[in-house]
Amino acid sequence: MGSGRAGAPLGAMPRRARLLAMIMAGGRGEGLQPLTRERSKSAVPFGGPDGPIDFVLSNFVNSDMPSLYVLVQYKAQSLIEHLRLAWRTSGMLPDFFVTIVPPQMRVGAAWYRGTADAVLQNLNLIDDFSADVVAVFGSDHVYRMDVNQMLVFHQEAGADATIAARPVPIEDATQFGVLGVDSTGRVVRFDEKPAKPTPLPDDPRRALVSMGNYVISRQPLVDAPVADARRPTEHDFGRSIIPEMVAAGRVYAY
Repeated sequence: MGSGRAGAPLGAMPRRARLLAMIMAGGRGEGLQPLTRERSKSAVPFGGPDGPIDFVLSNFVNSDMPSLYVLVQYKAQSLIEHLRLAWRTSGMLPDFFVTIVPPQMRVGAAWYRGTADAVLQNLNLIDDFSADVVAVFGSDHVYRMDVNQMLVFHQEAGADATIAARPVPIEDATQFGVLGVDSTGRVVRFDEKPAKPTPLPDDPRRALVSMGNYVISRQPLVDAPVADARRPTEHDFGRSIIPEMVAAGRVYAY
């Protein structure tokens, strides 16, 4: 009588991957001027005292994924103060934290040059946490999401990287990174803000676009920013890392 998985007790559930989240909150927010003249875009109030960052962090905490680093840079003090007051943790649980991470300059005397460079400067945090998977999410979107479902999809697909995506009208897709996918959901093409977006295979009126949120397995996540740092790119996941991973690896749309 087999258990279905070598060495596992009968009926045992597979271990959930150990996930560390890196929330990118270093953007200038120029599109929201004058609201971002004195504060970070992620800390701009949205219909009340909460800013977009609170929606993102809540998604992770409600998904029982409370290990959260927030990578900050421009006009960060308002965001630092907001998180200090709104997201205080007791420190009693080692994997429950919301920690601000300014540029560490571990790989040169530079600020974060892009989201990929921000991860590169903080690879030590991934090693220290012993992460299996890293969620690289933006901090300025308002939405509700169970990140567990994305993680399960990522693991079952055997993906190197999984991109959170949503369909939009084809005429609006020129503002986003557009994904071309096959019948299994594997990404076979990635175009950043194309003039002529690739439509969905079953709906020519809509296109599948990236939300800028990624779940990436540990080794591909470590390898890609290291290789990218040697080249004259924008050092950005959407513009540099993800298009190269689509060509070379297993990238899926969730």
